[in-house]
Amino acid sequence: MSVLPGGVSVSHLRVYDWPAVDGVGVVGSGAPHLHVASSEAYLVLAGSGAVHTLGPSGFHEHRVGPGSIVRFDPGVVHRAVNDGDLEALVVMSNAGLPEAGDAVLTFPRAVVADPAAYRAAATLPGPGTPDDELAAAARRRRDLAVEGYRELLAEVERVGPAAAMRALHDAAVRLVRPAVPHWQDRWTRTVLAETDASALLLEGLARGVVPGFGSARVTAAQAEPGARRYGMCGRLRVWPSA
Repeated sequence: MSVLPGGVSVSHLRVYDWPAVDGVGVVGSGAPHLHVASSEAYLVLAGSGAVHTLGPSGFHEHRVGPGSIVRFDPGVVHRAVNDGDLEALVVMSNAGLPEAGDAVLTFPRAVVADPAAYRAAATLPGPGTPDDELAAAARRRRDLAVEGYRELLAEVERVGPAAAMRALHDAAVRLVRPAVPHWQDRWTRTVLAETDASALLLEGLARGVVPGFGSARVTAAQAEPGARRYGMCGRLRVWPSA
């Protein structure tokens, strides 16, 4: 269960300041990717930049600064673009599923079509790896996603956004399908359980029954210690689940 209400998760993102291979961003950018099951929102805390999105309606650039919010549904490709010290609070639905692999990077089509090749390209080195090696691997992953994203944009120009995105979505579903039964179990035990609890509470209130406030609890947590994680779009500080 997420520490936060409603089965959401949050992380503090500092968008990569690595120059992108396609020259996008004054400072740098993250890796274009989509989520197959979870919606996401960026609440910008500091700096300047943009969020680029690509969906069935086409490409859009959303300029952002402190106080901006950009939300995207599952299936929308998004990329954080850093024009200077861009930081955001990232809010995800379905806490646990994004971490379980519901994000699909826009690698070149040949890579996305091959599950083994995709896993090899998407997986970063494990615990104990020196930070400079982790950073290099994350940067290679980002650059490969940008390479595939450029192919995708060219395909959008050729056949239109709906057809181009349909092909990517089909490939993404094939990649994640083996994990979905595990996701369903996790979601049922966490997010759905919290929704069901709210439904029961409202039903009781409607009948004039005092809810079970006697068993109400408080949960507190600190951000995970140590170095920030290397995420899709930047360095992340995350909070543990309860």
